[in-house]
Parts: sequence; structure tokens; C-alpha cells
Amino acid sequence: MSNATVKENELEGTLDWQVTRYIHEYPETTIGMVHPLTRGLRSPAIEGFASAASVYPGERIDFMVSLNPAGAYTIDIYRLGYYGGKGGRHVRQLGPLGGSPQPMPMETIERLRECEWETGASLVVPDDWPSGVYLAKLSREEPQRAQSYIIFVVKRRGPADIVVQVSDLTWQAYNKWPGINSLYDDGTPYPWYQGPNVRVSFNRPYSKYCQIVDSPMSCGSGQFLLWEFPLAHWLEAEGYDVAYCSNVDLHEESDWAGKCRVFVSVGHDEYWTRRMYDNAAAARDEGVSLLFLSGNALCHEIVTYGEEGKPFRSFARHKRFYDEHKLMGSSTFGSAYGDWTVARPEHWMFEGTGMKKGDAIPGLVGWEYHGAPFKEIEGLEVVAESRLFRIPEPDDDKLVKPEHGIHGAVIYPGPRGNWVFNAGTIWWANGLSSPPGHIPASGTFGRTQGVDARVQTITRNLLSECLKGKEKSE
Repeated sequence: MSNATVKENELEGTLDWQVTRYIHEYPETTIGMVHPLTRGLRSPAIEGFASAASVYPGERIDFMVSLNPAGAYTIDIYRLGYYGGKGGRHVRQLGPLGGSPQPMPMETIERLRECEWETGASLVVPDDWPSGVYLAKLSREEPQRAQSYIIFVVKRRGPADIVVQVSDLTWQAYNKWPGINSLYDDGTPYPWYQGPNVRVSFNRPYSKYCQIVDSPMSCGSGQFLLWEFPLAHWLEAEGYDVAYCSNVDLHEESDWAGKCRVFVSVGHDEYWTRRMYDNAAAARDEGVSLLFLSGNALCHEIVTYGEEGKPFRSFARHKRFYDEHKLMGSSTFGSAYGDWTVARPEHWMFEGTGMKKGDAIPGLVGWEYHGAPFKEIEGLEVVAESRLFRIPEPDDDKLVKPEHGIHGAVIYPGPRGNWVFNAGTIWWANGLSSPPGHIPASGTFGRTQGVDARVQTITRNLLSECLKGKEKSE
């Protein structure tokens, strides 16, 4: 049976959504930085941000753009998906437009930088644009030929079988724009501060990704292209009825049982609000299946700031989640690497994989993960488990659970024929597909082997059972 996702992917795709030329800034103040990936983070030649993380068709979105030096530019908007393997479809061009340098915002006592830039262009999202992750590619010609992205989500007003949540709170937490202004910066040269009194804002561009791989073409796109795009690419290639949302939407909206049958957390989904947790738990209790195809999820709870009645635009680290395993079934941890090793091959999710107990998918667990201790939930099963190569962390003595270093993938039944599955690794989606523009996952002490038919089969089995289970309960 055809659905909106299938029909969309029958349209002509293009490889032109990719950035092919970039000019990153290397200021003298970053020379000698502890981490080499924290240099060359921004593209002042052309950069920008959107007025909203996500919008519905019919709503307006503004693009704030800065060019230094001033010049002409265009905005080409692409929806990302499968499209015969090309990964994107061109949906609109804005411009040519004229741009100029926009002011650098002063830093507050909380190290917050919020840009008050002029609007470069506006768009009322057409009613026929399907839900998806969209990239607005900014391109200038003279005197500096440079490109970067603005990323945003178009939501669906009606229900979908599957909703994929992008992890944009985590993208923003690690966003260092313009240089040392992430939640992990305290003003010293050391890059991974984890204390209080630091705040970040959506009202600024995303810098280049700056954690475990060098991804120069990622400037402006958060972490989507690295850890999340392989899932979207695969789901749309498989023909699932899929829609997308922001982390902010899980916070702002509550009726997820009316929006989807399966809700997916993907990639590096570390930062949540308590309201997000409560809304996800309510969705589970109302019959929505939850798939955590992610690692380090629900690690940090945040406090939000913004205008009353509007989606929040800034946030700060509040405290660690210590009840995340009540929702996910397992606990969240930082860096460690290893194999995804089968513990219960007789489970239905392994049907068709040919896997036996102790068989492993090499390198699939990383660079952060979920594992023991597991919550005592009726029917919970540990379906994959292994000891990992672990990197000691600065807060091991006071924050990290003693079981750190044991990966565990778990599944447990919901109350209405639904399921909660936790793969326990940021890199799960890397086993599903490797779309254009994607950099295979690797870290200091581990790497994936790429697309794996067993990961694909397990994911198909999970989705089949989750979608079937909801039908049985109705």
C-alpha cells in the first residue's frame, strides 16, 4: 500500500544537496587548543540559522544569514530522504539575495550568545511539503565561494506509522559557535567542562561537528548527517510511513498516541527535559512503541528558557537523569567501544538473521552506549550483552555507575501490545545505510564495519512487530 513517504521518494532526487566548497575560520585564539577538532568550527563567509527548530506546513520560517564580506547568495532548500539513493530532493530556491556581516552578540555571564540578526529570507512552508528533515544550503559566489547549511524539520499534521525525533537539543549542547560557547565550555582552554551556569541558544548557527570525526561539510547541520541520516535514508528506502519531529516537539506536544504508532530516538540523544520524559512515558502507556536506536540518551536533564506560550529557544544543563532506565530499560553511559553480541538468539527479533548466542556484530557499539544496571520491568529481556573497552571519565568517582562498561540491548512489552526496545548504541543507524555525504562512524578506540544485513533484519522485525502489536490492541 502506498503512503506519503513512498510517493515522495518516487520524485527525482539529486546529489546537489551536498556542500562541496567551504571556508572555515581558524582564529589565532584557537591555536594550541587541546582538541584538534575544536578548530575551524565556523564559516563566517556565509552562515545562518532558522527561527524555529520545526514547523508545520502553512507556517512561516525565517532564515537569518550573515556574509562576511558582504555579497550575493542563494538559498537552495532540499528535503533529505532516499530518492533512488541520491539522498535529497530540491524543493525551492530563494534568491539571489544580498547579505552583509551580522553583529557578533555579546556573551552573557552564563556564556550565552544569542544572535539578533536581520532576516535574510522568509518562507511559508507549502501545504504539499511532506514531513522531513530539510537543509537550506547557503551558497555565495564572490568574492569567497563558500557554502553552509541551515537545518530544520517539517512536521506532519496527521498521524504516521513512525515518527523519528531528531536529537537537536544534543546538537545544540555541543554547538561551539562562534568558538567556545557550548554547554561544555567554561572559558578555559579545556573543551569538556560539565558544570553548571552555562546556557546555549538556538538563535545562532550550528558550527561544524567537533567531537570524534572531522566532518567539514557538516557546518550548519548539527549532528544529523553523521548519526541520524542513515536511519531516515533506510526507512524511506524501505517504504515505511515516516514523519519527523524535533526534541522541542516532544517537550511542547503531548498527544503522541494520536501522532504515531512507533516513536524513535536515534543517534546521540543525550539532552532531554523532564516533560519530554513524561510525554514519552505517557505515549508508551497509551500503546506507542518506543525504539531507542541511540546511545547516551536521557543522560542530562535540562532547564528551558523562552517566551511564555512559545517553544523555548535556550536551555542550560540541570542535572543527570537517574531514572532513565525506568523508561529505556537500561542505563545511559559515556564513551566505550565494542561488539553488539547476541544473548538471546531465540527471540523473535533475530528471526532470519541466522545469529547464534555469542555471535557479534563487530564494532557496532560506540562511541557512547546503554547498559547495566537494567530496570526490573516485567517481561524485560536482555537480548544482547557484552563487556566493552571503556575510557575512564573525569566524573567516574561520583557520577558513573559501577556497572559502566557492560553494554546491554533490552526489550520489554508495553501495556497495549506495544514494545520498548533499546539498541544501546549511538551507531545503530550506521548498520542500516550509508547515504551520500555520510561519514562512517569511528572513534578513538573503535569503528563500525558499515552496513550490515543483520542490523537491517533486526530493525525490520522490530518495526513489523511494533506496527502489528498496535493493530492487535485496537
